[in-house]
Amino acid sequence: MQADSQALLDEFLQLFGDNLYVHAAVLVVFALLAAKLVDLVVSRLVARWAKKSRTDIDDRLVENLHKPLFLSVLLFGLALALDRIPLRESVIVFLTRSLKTMVLIVWAGFAFKGCSILLDLFGQMERRFAAVQPRTVPLFDNVTKILVAGGAVYFLLLIWNIDVGAWMAGAGIMGIAVGFAAKDTLANLFAGVFIVADGPYRIGDFIVLDSGERGRVSQIGLRSTRLLTRDDIEITVPNAVIANAKITNESGGPSEKERVRVPVTVAYGSDIDRVREILMEVADANGSIDAHPEPRVRFRSFGDSGLNVELLGWIHEPVLRGRVIDSLIIEIYQRFASEGIEIPYPKRDVYLHQPLASDP
Repeated sequence: MQADSQALLDEFLQLFGDNLYVHAAVLVVFALLAAKLVDLVVSRLVARWAKKSRTDIDDRLVENLHKPLFLSVLLFGLALALDRIPLRESVIVFLTRSLKTMVLIVWAGFAFKGCSILLDLFGQMERRFAAVQPRTVPLFDNVTKILVAGGAVYFLLLIWNIDVGAWMAGAGIMGIAVGFAAKDTLANLFAGVFIVADGPYRIGDFIVLDSGERGRVSQIGLRSTRLLTRDDIEITVPNAVIANAKITNESGGPSEKERVRVPVTVAYGSDIDRVREILMEVADANGSIDAHPEPRVRFRSFGDSGLNVELLGWIHEPVLRGRVIDSLIIEIYQRFASEGIEIPYPKRDVYLHQPLASDP
């Protein structure tokens, strides 16, 4: 097939005489025309088709594509022209490798821009690509650029016939050294990516770590996560630590609602039905307790000093928990005092007696 194509090309060039320099000039002219034709097809037909789509991603790709195609076709024609000119073998090899290097650089530049455009697209599709979000796009952009640059350097070494094995071995040793030196930083970076992808919490959620920290998530970075506590103190937790911790997301689930519990103990002999009614009235009168699901009162157990009951109610969001429990406890105490319901507490009787006369 290649021999047939070469024969057809030779027959075509014979139409312009036997001068090799004329043949080279003809090839350059036709390469320029072919490159211009390809550019017109891409910039007109393909671009028109891309504009019919709903996104501008393909428009941006086509906009950056026609230049590499134009230069690739032109440089290919220049390579054919060089093959026709009677030059020394070393000069032809050098010029051919130079043209291949130019093609590689052009397509590497397109790969840089194309990866950025695709990452923007993936960032807009958070449901399908959860790991790619606006805050993680710079990380993935840098990683893809490093990969593209590494691939370009690899093919560049092949073009210039440089031993790749020695370079790969050196890069591997350097990579191991960098990995050991920055293992903590890399661990935090990868953990940050996994946290974003897995989504155990989001910005604005109230979370509790197994180490006791509780607060609202104010920022999820690539290296750390920041929590704002109820004392308005910001805690920075490395992602490598938080990725291995047990996380309780109080804002998780289908809604932000959270159930609060107020345990109460009443003395034995109290009217348990009246106790239940008072607790329900206190819950219904509190504006922070949701009516749906409705509050409940549960008789939990017989305690050492009294009957253990518990008031349960749902609040709108976790941030209200401390305030609501405070208001419920105050109201329960006041109602029990007015109703004469005793809240038992430990009592001790101390007996004093005079020593007997027989005692030493």
